[in-house]
Amino acid sequence: MNICMIGAGYVGLVSAACFSEFGWNVTCVDKDKSRLAELESGKSPIYEPGLDDLLARNMSAERLVFTGDLGPAVKNADIVFLAVGTPMRRGDGHADLSYVYAAVEEVAAHLDGFTVIVTKSTVPVGTSRELERRLLAARPDGEFAVCSNPEFLREGSAIQDFTHPDRVLIGTDDDRAREVMAELYRPLALRNAPVMFVGRESAELAKYAANGFLALKISFINEIADLCEELGANVQEVASAIGKDGRIGDKFLHPGPGYGGSCFPKDVNALIRTAREAKSPVSIVEQVQRVNDERKITMARRIEAAADGSIKGKTVAVLGVTFKPNTDDMREAPSLVIVPMLQEFGATVRVYDPQGRRQAEPQLPDVTWCESALDAVTDADVLVIVTEWNEFRALDLHAAKERMCGSVLVDLRNVFQPDAAEAAGFRYSGIGR
Repeated sequence: MNICMIGAGYVGLVSAACFSEFGWNVTCVDKDKSRLAELESGKSPIYEPGLDDLLARNMSAERLVFTGDLGPAVKNADIVFLAVGTPMRRGDGHADLSYVYAAVEEVAAHLDGFTVIVTKSTVPVGTSRELERRLLAARPDGEFAVCSNPEFLREGSAIQDFTHPDRVLIGTDDDRAREVMAELYRPLALRNAPVMFVGRESAELAKYAANGFLALKISFINEIADLCEELGANVQEVASAIGKDGRIGDKFLHPGPGYGGSCFPKDVNALIRTAREAKSPVSIVEQVQRVNDERKITMARRIEAAADGSIKGKTVAVLGVTFKPNTDDMREAPSLVIVPMLQEFGATVRVYDPQGRRQAEPQLPDVTWCESALDAVTDADVLVIVTEWNEFRALDLHAAKERMCGSVLVDLRNVFQPDAAEAAGFRYSGIGR
């Protein structure tokens, strides 16, 4: 089977690498010349555990190639995946489909024989039918079917999620396309992974609904954490208790500074806009968005309050700026709100992140970038944990305290135990306990 993957961003690159690992021939097309040069030299432009090895192995086996030439890749393909960006559109907050439409226009000119065209990007409900309409207008003689195959990958564990999925969701109403897609995912079906065939609208909406529900769980536990602080309860004990209920589950019940990343903020907003246009508003999801936006602002004020109400003229050490650990992704990261607010409050900010500096440095000007956690805390008055990288869990709190001028530790991810932090001499402030 020959696959053309249009887009070598996060979703496209991980998907291309994993499909080639299945044994399929994958040509990944991207217009970014610097990204192509990096990939062709064997380096991944994104940080994802295990991805470099996967790319190297399949490029060496000649199952995975990168190119800027779309024509031959489409012409030889059994399946063409659209994995281009769908960012929030300025003004109305809808998903911007301009890159998807541009890709389809190019694809139409090179179709040769029956081809399955698949939206891997997250797109609004009805996009597959609109793409089909555009393709028919451009190539009334073309043989093709348009499917929806949304991804459910978590950054930091994307390869595991792709190769051991909870489900593979395919939206199609074409019998030939169903056969092709079933063959594509046969390696996963042989491992008993659920491969679900549904209508195209159902597949498109399911992606938004899944992310909306997960975002709801995050905002819910953040509000419960605030309530725990007022009532003297421990949010970790509460989360553990309710998470044991099979109807609820224990995932996404970890309080913190709010969700970020490339998916949740964009998809929650798109779901809200879609529902409003359909005159069937999702008021619960709208409240989730408000809670999350306010959460990041509240966290900055919490840091200020922990430092006796003022950080003016003080040095704050921030550990972790990516939106989650095991990624270098800075999109909608809570740190992009928290750090500038700390600066507005008059603080000098020192930052360390194991992987985020390259992406974060242009977005967080006027901070001091450090080479390690201990380097960051040197001469700091306040230490703040924003992203729960594993290496921070092993931080020697006694050594950190000795390097600091102050004693305030604000743990926005509950990485440390309060007793251990206080034994090291810190005035500890966690979340919901």
